[in-house]
Amino acid sequence: MSIATQALDGVYGRSAAGVRARLERASGTGWEAVSEGETDIEGNVKEWNDEFMERGLYRLVLATDHYFAGLGMTTSYPEISVMFKMHDERTPFHIQVVLAPHSYSTCFGVRG
Repeated sequence: MSIATQALDGVYGRSAAGVRARLERASGTGWEAVSEGETDIEGNVKEWNDEFMERGLYRLVLATDHYFAGLGMTTSYPEISVMFKMHDERTPFHIQVVLAPHSYSTCFGVRG
């Protein structure tokens, strides 16, 4: 199973390039870092496309404060955390997050 991640800029209606991202997995004592990356020009974290992940509870953390500061804006959410559960090790999934300084939206689905 793999996960594709994409961040979109809801202010300018484009991909959000340069967003720092961290993928974590729930463990018995809290959260364990799985991988870190940064979105490319298309808003994707390509490093995670081919990474195998087991079933379980995961968390995607996006550093939005850093991203919006680079655009000269302040944000209400300095970090966005999206928690999700992976049920099937054979299915590739896709998480898309639309970012704005004072709101965000997310979608989780099967990658085609």
